[in-house]
Amino acid sequence: MTFDAAAWLESATIDPAVCALRPDYRALLITAEGLRPGPSDELSERLLADAEAAARQRFGDGPVEEHPHLAAWREAFRAFGAKPQRTRPSAEALLRRVPAGLPRVDRLTDIYNAVSVGHVIPLGGEDLDHYVGAARLVRAEGDEHFETTAGGEPAVEHPAPGEVVWRDEAGVTCRRWNWRQCVRTRLTHDTTRAMFVLDALGPMDDTALKVAGDRLMEALTEASPGARIASRLLATP
Repeated sequence: MTFDAAAWLESATIDPAVCALRPDYRALLITAEGLRPGPSDELSERLLADAEAAARQRFGDGPVEEHPHLAAWREAFRAFGAKPQRTRPSAEALLRRVPAGLPRVDRLTDIYNAVSVGHVIPLGGEDLDHYVGAARLVRAEGDEHFETTAGGEPAVEHPAPGEVVWRDEAGVTCRRWNWRQCVRTRLTHDTTRAMFVLDALGPMDDTALKVAGDRLMEALTEASPGARIASRLLATP
């Protein structure tokens, strides 16, 4: 069956309970088909190195968590009961790794991590071939399945009641808004069809969000010439 990117993007929703928690939240969703996966390579290395250099120039030795966008994300985490000093927003966690060097994971993950660091925005990627149904951002009931690993073995966790999570019909795909992705939908060396989520709060306006999204789409196209890309800005009412 042919994938209808426009229809899939249109099916994505933000639950009213999340809107009430952070009315300033917006998600830029990007789908990409025809991707060329694989291990880290010269292109992904260049993008990560450029992002590291930009972050060092922007933050120096200063505390990254004081950046207005990261400070807003810390507030959002606290609002649903998470402790951001223990479970950090994904962009903050990456920026804290810049002094020692960002992780080199695989070419697709490296690309979106570089954009996340370069634009100070939480950004994640999901393998659409393992996604089931529509993407939904909700506050968890607490009984949803989140597939992960523990001690190197497959394990299932459950989010805390009220936790903000991305989910599909099969379970939670990302816990604590943008903290940790599940094993089932993570990008791999076999991923050719993916969805990316760029998370913005008030300090990042729509123009800056669009710039970050455009940069991701440019990088994906450079890495995978001929890739088919679509996007949708999903905002609270």
